[in-house]
Amino acid sequence: MGKLFDDLKQGFEEILAYRKGKITLRTEYIDIPEPPMKYKAKDIKKIRHKGHYSQGIFAKVLNVSVKTVQSWESGERIPSHAALRLLEVVDKGFYRPQVLQKAARVHR
Repeated sequence: MGKLFDDLKQGFEEILAYRKGKITLRTEYIDIPEPPMKYKAKDIKKIRHKGHYSQGIFAKVLNVSVKTVQSWESGERIPSHAALRLLEVVDKGFYRPQVLQKAARVHR
């Protein structure tokens, strides 16, 4: 028939084999991180200042608009869950600044 059909058939055959105890599945455990903290306006501004970023450069590094950074820092808007995680990465130093700057094509 087609590749999709063949892949689905193989998958269902593996499910049946597992249920019958003929095969075992590989299990991998991972640690799920706690949700990031809810950064407030003053916290976001502090993170930006700590990195010596202008609002424009900080926006580029985070891949958001300058208006978004301004609205976070003024308290008009709160960052999305994904943005909170990225702010945490920047805040806690879980990265090398050059990595985000290179990704954003920011040169100092």
